Amino acid sequence: MNLSATPRRDAQRNHERILAEARILFAERGIEAPFDELATRAGVGAGTLYRHFPTRDALIRELYDSSIEMFHRLAPEILGAPTGWRSVELFVERLGEWVASSPYLPAVMRRVAEVDPEHRPGLEFESAIEEFVERAKREGSLRPDVSGVDLNVLVNMLGSLGQFGGDYLPYWRRQLTVILDGLRARPDSTPLPGVSQDFEDFHRMAHERTAP
Repeated sequence: MNLSATPRRDAQRNHERILAEARILFAERGIEAPFDELATRAGVGAGTLYRHFPTRDALIRELYDSSIEMFHRLAPEILGAPTGWRSVELFVERLGEWVASSPYLPAVMRRVAEVDPEHRPGLEFESAIEEFVERAKREGSLRPDVSGVDLNVLVNMLGSLGQFGGDYLPYWRRQLTVILDGLRARPDSTPLPGVSQDFEDFHRMAHERTAP
């Protein structure tokens, strides 16, 4: 019997429980919520909490990285869709639902960018997003003045519905349908004003903005 395996399993369970409770607590009270409350919710002592996450930023960094892992899990379905339009639909739907159910994410992303602006996992997906956007335009299904950054902004708009709490989640697909209908190519579409940002500008605006 391997007795050393039990402490490792216990440590892993504690680690995962702390992360799970941090997502809930930060969604409710923001990323500055007290660590002692987090320890209580996770059912661990303060010492255990600090062994796993010596600083608040270490915890926030892991929450950020785990969110990128989720995008990696969603990417094959989105990027492997049979048409560009289906990729657009899946991108807005899957990511919108994910962000709406994770209202702690925007603050986590901003904090990571503040303390480490060079840390930008997920960068490799930006060109893939632009590729399926251009593919959908060539198919004639996506309006020609929409960019990949526009889709990212729309995902964030859908995700903001998470601020209303879990009770609203059954209704968010109404707004999703409005958005997808607005993205479809139509001869009578109102032209979008101005010029879209590129991903670099969007990243700087969305993730490097500091709180007032």
